[in-house]
Amino acid sequence: MPPAGLLVIGDVVTDVVAIHREGIAKGTDTAADITLRPGGSGANTAAWAARLGADARLLARAGFDTAEWHTAALVRAGVLPHVRVDAGRPTAVVIAMVDGTGERTMLTNRGAGGAIGPGDWADELLDGVGHLHVSGYTLFAGPGLLLARRAMAAAAGRGARISVDPASTGFLHDFGVERFLAETAPAGLVIPNLDEALLLTGETDAERAAELLSARYGTAVVKLGADGALLARRGRVSARAPGARVDVVDSTGAGDAFAAGYLTASLGGANDADALAAGCRSGADATTLVGGRPDLRLSPDLSPDELYPIDTN
Repeated sequence: MPPAGLLVIGDVVTDVVAIHREGIAKGTDTAADITLRPGGSGANTAAWAARLGADARLLARAGFDTAEWHTAALVRAGVLPHVRVDAGRPTAVVIAMVDGTGERTMLTNRGAGGAIGPGDWADELLDGVGHLHVSGYTLFAGPGLLLARRAMAAAAGRGARISVDPASTGFLHDFGVERFLAETAPAGLVIPNLDEALLLTGETDAERAAELLSARYGTAVVKLGADGALLARRGRVSARAPGARVDVVDSTGAGDAFAAGYLTASLGGANDADALAAGCRSGADATTLVGGRPDLRLSPDLSPDELYPIDTN
């Protein structure tokens, strides 16, 4: 049997989630429910994959301020963390402002996550790994790009499958579409949301974008939010899945959870349609929680302080 481990390369982030029911009142106060959670696109994907039964590992860089907190949260989620501690930088922070529909607007400081690089890599990280998943955020800083190149080359050399999530239309636009496509050429699977898929192809239609991306990568899975997802292989759409209907609380991490659901099912031998459906279920589940991780659902009897203890010493 081929190795079944899933190694994710991406960020760990301290998420400050502010849910406001009314519009933001500029220049004064706006009432909001504010919570602190461990997050980060790569870390969220690894945590959801572990929740779903995957042998999930994460390579990330955290800052001197909260590295122990983040590592402990990953371990509690069932993830094997390879978290490098940056002695000179704080952990990345995202302030997510979530409106009454669950849509979020984010303010981002990449902190230590922006400094992850080839020095954090060792080929032994691939021992027991059958799939390498790279968060696009890793590529958007020079050291991370070098790391991604090295990791993808090593994974390809071992015959592991490789996927990439473009992660952010803003960063993707600044990085350059053609550059991104060239740098991620070793991947056999790309998992964009609709906006990212359209940006990467210049198309205006989800199906056509998926077809073009699959012609380049081999397989493309396009996330359509509440409308589900579709999958194309070698230039042709071959599977679709409807979105699951849930009461949305916070959309933070939904795309990360989708990737975890899809990848875990695929690693387990599911066919395309079933893997897509698993991704949609996980993505929908994530929107029913505050923050991007499944921990609260796993441990409903624990208070937030017990789930995410903060050492104040």
